[in-house]
Amino acid sequence: MAPMRRALALLLVLAASPAMAEESCTDLIDRVQRATGAAVAERSADFARFEAGPQTSLTLSCAGADASSVGAQYRGETPPEAYDTVFVQAGHAITGIAPDRLRDATRQAREGAQAKRHSTIEVDGARVTCAFMRKEQGPLTLCAVIQRPGA
Repeated sequence: MAPMRRALALLLVLAASPAMAEESCTDLIDRVQRATGAAVAERSADFARFEAGPQTSLTLSCAGADASSVGAQYRGETPPEAYDTVFVQAGHAITGIAPDRLRDATRQAREGAQAKRHSTIEVDGARVTCAFMRKEQGPLTLCAVIQRPGA
């Protein structure tokens, strides 16, 4: 009888896993939305895309309480101050890192990306990484804050 109970318990845990992941991601989506005022444009159990202003979008990848990431994309070469603001608000909502620390790391990473196309700055147990690329459709600036599990 005990093996059957263990199998049933395992089955219940496996069946509940997507719901737990979705609930966790739902919480993160809600936090990002409250912090930024961005509108959810697309969502799934472990991902969301937000419209965050002119030429700006956010993406959220949910990978558990300490391994999620949020990114901001700007269709252009020189993002406005509003880009940094919305990115820092979203990053703070996901990581809890102080906004001034995230803003400094973002500016450093963006400056590095302008010079070398890609740059990463470590900040309080996370990585802020930015990239700049020229595409046929025009320049694109991307930044993300990625939690480092166990950091």
